[in-house]
Amino acid sequence: MKKIKALLCVFAVMTSMVSCRNNTEVSVQESSETVTETSAVETETDAETEAETEAETEPQTVPAQEVGYEGMEAVTADSITDGEYDITVDSSSSMFNIASCKLVVADGEMTAEMTMGGNGYEYLYLGTADEAENADESEYIPAEERDGVSVFTVPVEALDKKIACAAFSKRKELWYDRDLVFRADSLPFEALGEGSFDTAESLGLEDGVYSFDVTLEGGSGKATVQSPAKVTVEGGKATAEIIWSSNKYDYMVVDGEKIMPVSTDEFSVFEIPVLGFGYKMPVSADTTAMSTPHEISYTLFFDTDSQSTWEE
Repeated sequence: MKKIKALLCVFAVMTSMVSCRNNTEVSVQESSETVTETSAVETETDAETEAETEAETEPQTVPAQEVGYEGMEAVTADSITDGEYDITVDSSSSMFNIASCKLVVADGEMTAEMTMGGNGYEYLYLGTADEAENADESEYIPAEERDGVSVFTVPVEALDKKIACAAFSKRKELWYDRDLVFRADSLPFEALGEGSFDTAESLGLEDGVYSFDVTLEGGSGKATVQSPAKVTVEGGKATAEIIWSSNKYDYMVVDGEKIMPVSTDEFSVFEIPVLGFGYKMPVSADTTAMSTPHEISYTLFFDTDSQSTWEE
């Protein structure tokens, strides 16, 4: 009987130990799962907070972009024919996206109607952000809402001149510095007033073949054209032979006219009208060097000081 009682006692102790072990394992597992879930929640929360912080600070951390071009000279209203023109505007910030701009020239003054890519800005101020904060609200230029985007109408002192501009963010309620350049080289040829450029007639060029140094600007800066260029004058009209640094250009556009190459053997060679000498004549050229063709804007400057008779 004593042996049976002893065996029962041993069995009871073992059963109790197994039960305690199972409870401990369950407790540890539940604790582990709780820690894991808490960690996941904390990680997710941290990620959301980090994303929100990045979104909040992005406009301040986006690096400023260069605007305009080297050697640009201010172009005022008195050298532009009165009218309305679609032009290009350089912005120093990708956050200040100008989708389109209409320039209005009248009575010796210019205004620009800038249509933004969104509606995130409430006011503009012509000056710095610091100046805007201390300025009277009457000096602010309010946005006009059209089709869900903001439109700002601003006075323009001159084209091809860096203009300091501050933009007020609706969401942040902060002023941000921006630099703008209204590009004169995006004006159509008919916008240029008398005296803005020279012609074959004003230069006194008789029918013949001449040499002019030519400078190409625009694009990535890698493309070049041969200089000096051969310029033929016939009946008072000038035509230039433009030879590119590669044979990857399949057409050019000058004053709205699409011009095909006369040769693409070694280089792309075009014969284009010279709209004017002594100014940056806007042209565009389509390159096939990329995975898909791209039409790129350039300017050509025919230097009148370099004029001479062409020698083969």
